[in-house]
Amino acid sequence: MPNTISRGALWSVVALCAFAVTFDGYDLVVYGTTVPSLLADWHIGPAQAGTIGSYALIGMLIGALLVGTVTDLIGRRRILVLCMVWFSACTALCAIAPNAEVFGLLRFVAGIGLGGLMPTAAALVVEYAPAGKHNLTYALMQSGYAVGGILASALAIPVIPALGWKVMYLIGAVPVLAVPIALRWLPESLEYLVLRGRVDDAAALASRLGVEVPVISVPEKRSWLAGLRELAAPGFRVGTILLWLASFSSLLMVYGMNTWLPQIMRQADFPLGSALSFLLVFNLGSVIGSVIGGRAADILGSKPVVAVSFLLAVLGIALLATRPSTVVIYVLSGIAGYGTIGTTNLLNVFVTRYYPPTSRATGIGWSLGVGRLGAILGPVLGGLVLASGASYVWNFYLFAAVAIIGLAATGLVPVARREPVAVQLREQTS
Repeated sequence: MPNTISRGALWSVVALCAFAVTFDGYDLVVYGTTVPSLLADWHIGPAQAGTIGSYALIGMLIGALLVGTVTDLIGRRRILVLCMVWFSACTALCAIAPNAEVFGLLRFVAGIGLGGLMPTAAALVVEYAPAGKHNLTYALMQSGYAVGGILASALAIPVIPALGWKVMYLIGAVPVLAVPIALRWLPESLEYLVLRGRVDDAAALASRLGVEVPVISVPEKRSWLAGLRELAAPGFRVGTILLWLASFSSLLMVYGMNTWLPQIMRQADFPLGSALSFLLVFNLGSVIGSVIGGRAADILGSKPVVAVSFLLAVLGIALLATRPSTVVIYVLSGIAGYGTIGTTNLLNVFVTRYYPPTSRATGIGWSLGVGRLGAILGPVLGGLVLASGASYVWNFYLFAAVAIIGLAATGLVPVARREPVAVQLREQTS
């Protein structure tokens, strides 16, 4: 029988997770769009701006590691809603920050909520995705991340000159409006319910969704550290380290490029409007590329497609350093956007499906958590390069070199050696 849930239930999961992730992407780009204004209003330098940009990412690191470990104990649905409320409120408060120090603190606290959002949404969507379409389904959901970046880029062009940079952070509070809808329509993870021994609840939910209860073989007593131990088990250990390195590389590129691309292009003598439009195309390229790459990964497998995506990042970013014509810059920005954000999207599916259901949220949570170290370094390194007085092209060379590291790590990931776990989601027959 088909390994799928009803279309309506599937799209409720995808749509709600995509909406939440949209504002994760919005938060990623909004700081980059406001950096030129912050430099002028608070009279800070590029190095300090890069450090402030890293505060949210330190919070994301903490949030990803914490939530990735406890989500399988508390519940994916509950954690997702909590994270939405958390980061929405803190992002809105950034608009009334009186100085750079308070602003940075609020960005850090907001980052904790954002860090927990991504692994939770990833685990839910991959669990409920139809058989053979895990990458495509995830890519559709995760495209919300780039849509958020596009939204921030597009809004910044008219909003910042007319209303000021603070309005951009007020817009970031919109996700809280979707909380009642999520509480009503977003289903809990069946895997979580079974793992917690709530078989009756799982049976009731499975009946409503039109699927069977997952059959998962787990020990009777399972500690909160069990999922973490599985990541370091002999069959996963090498792959875990390499996937962490790939995640580190991809997120360093994502956050470094999104934070500094407008300012880099300003240094290349482009006006602010054009610099922001390059950022918009950068994120648009990731949406289109993620959907195409997701479908390709379902057919060819995640590993080769992720590797090719890293290769496109190398080429797209490195060629931007040659200062080609404006039209070519737009094309390369789109390719670089797919090679960075799109690669991260596909890598997350690779990681999530690399581990069994018993450690799925922990696996993606820790991968993204370690990846946040790269995300923290991206804005800082970009700011240091700009502050050093070196040519803007050295930032492109830096991020291209990081893409090469990600490419090598992906290519070396071994096949996971584990016993198959029976997890079947099938349509019930009446």
